Amino acid sequence: MKLKENAKISPVASINMKIWGHMYSIRSFFKIKERDSRVRTEVAAGITTFLTMSYIIFLQPAILSGQLSGEPTGMSSQALIVGVCVAAAFGSILMGLWANYPIALAPGMGENFFFVSVIASCVSLGVAPPETAWQTALGVVFISGLIFLILSFLNVREALMNSISPSMKYAMAAGIGLFIALIGFQKGGVIHNEFGNYMLNTKGIDSYTSLIFFTGLFVIAVLHIRKVRGAILWGILASAAIALLVGKIHYGGLMKMPPSIGPVFAKMDFVNVFANILKLLPFIIIFTFMDMFDTLGTLVGVASQSGLMKDGKLPNAKRAFAADSIGTIFGVFCGQSTVTSYIESSAGVECGGRTGLTAVITGMCFLLAVLFTPFIEMIGHYPESGLNPIVAPALVIVGAMMIKCVRHIEWDDFSEAVPAFLILVGIPFMYSIADGLTIGFIAYPVIKLFGGKGREVSWLSYFLGVLLLLYMIFVKTGLLEEYFKHAM
Repeated sequence: MKLKENAKISPVASINMKIWGHMYSIRSFFKIKERDSRVRTEVAAGITTFLTMSYIIFLQPAILSGQLSGEPTGMSSQALIVGVCVAAAFGSILMGLWANYPIALAPGMGENFFFVSVIASCVSLGVAPPETAWQTALGVVFISGLIFLILSFLNVREALMNSISPSMKYAMAAGIGLFIALIGFQKGGVIHNEFGNYMLNTKGIDSYTSLIFFTGLFVIAVLHIRKVRGAILWGILASAAIALLVGKIHYGGLMKMPPSIGPVFAKMDFVNVFANILKLLPFIIIFTFMDMFDTLGTLVGVASQSGLMKDGKLPNAKRAFAADSIGTIFGVFCGQSTVTSYIESSAGVECGGRTGLTAVITGMCFLLAVLFTPFIEMIGHYPESGLNPIVAPALVIVGAMMIKCVRHIEWDDFSEAVPAFLILVGIPFMYSIADGLTIGFIAYPVIKLFGGKGREVSWLSYFLGVLLLLYMIFVKTGLLEEYFKHAM
C-alpha cells in the first residue's frame, strides 16, 4: 500500500523513522549482525570496559605529577585529569571507527612509570632543568610514537604479526589472562607482595575489602553461568553497592566543571630532544619496544577471545596498529605518556562486545568522565592504596576465560610448546607483557634452529630474535645508557 502523494507523516512517526534509520546505519557500519552481536550488548560492553580501566583517570595524574612518588615533576595534576580522559577518548574512538575492534586505548601502566623515570634522567644527565624536564620527556614519547606509526604503514608490524606461530599467539592470550588475573587478585586484596613474593593476604581475608571483592566475583560467575548478558557489569555494580553499604566509598556528588588542560597541552620540547639525541636515544628505543609488544600482545589476546582471529591472522591489523600509534601521538599533545591498547578491553569482550562500537562507547564514557568525575571516582578509586576490589573481580573472571586458549597450543611439538610456555609463564612471572613476549620471541627461532626445524621459521622471526637479544643485553640492562653517559 503506497502513501498518497500529499499524505503527511506525523512528527512522532518521522522521529521514529529517523531513529531506526540511524540504528540501521550503526549496525551496518560496525557489522554488528555479522559478528553476532546487538547494539545494546555493545553499549553494555563499552561501559564495562570503561569501568574496568577507569582507574587510570586517577592513577595517571598522581603518577605523572609526582604526587604518588612525593617528588613533583612540574606537571599540573588537574590538567592531567582532563588530558588522560581526552587522550583515552580519542584513541578508543579512533580504534573503534577505523579498525572496528572492541579495544579501548589509554595511557599505559608501566609506560607512565617509565615516563617519570625519563624525567628524572633528563635532569641527572643535564639534558633539562627540573621544572621543564617533563616537556623533553613528552618530546621523547612523541618521537617513539612517530616511529611506531611509520612502522605501521610500512607493514612491518603486520608482517611481524603474521610471522608468529599460532601456538605463540594462543600463549600470549593465555599468559595475559594469567597476568590480569594476578592483577585482579592484587587489587582485590586477596594476595599481596611481601619481600618480593606474592602471598595470601591472611590479615585482610575477613576485611570489608575481601567481602566486596568476593561479592563481585560470585555475582559475575553465577550470572555468567546463567548466560545473563552484562554479567561483568552487574558484578561491578554489586561490588560498588556493597562498598557503599559498608562505608568504603561515599557518594560525593555527580558532576563538576572540568579544569583546563592548558598547562600540559602541546608542551613538547623537540629542540631539546634533538640537541641531546644521543643521550635520549635509549629512552626512545625502550618506549618504542614497550608500546610495540604491549600492543601486539593485547591485540592478539583480545582478538583471540572475541573470535576475530581468522586463520591465525588479524583482519584490519594495519589499521589497528596505526590507530594505536596515532593515539600515542595525540596523547602527547594532551600531556600524556604512551597511549596503548588496554588488556582491560577483555572485560568488554567477555560482556559480549565484538565490534568497534564497544570501543567508541568506552571513548564516549571517558569524555563524559570529565564532567562526572565525582561519580567515576567513587567506582574507580578505592581509599586503600593499591586496591580496587570493585573492578578487580572482572579482571579475575576475564583471566579465567582467556586461559582456555592453552588447549590450542601444540604441546606435542616441543619446538612450539617450549617457546609458548615461556610466554605463558613469562608474562605473569615477570609482571610485564613486553618482557614475557621478548623472552619467548628470542627462544622461538633458537629452539627451532638447533632442533632441526629452522626452515619452519621466517626470516623476520630470526631478525626479531637477534634484535630483541641485543635489546635485552644492551638496552634492558642499561649498558647502552651507560655507554652514552660516558661518551658524553
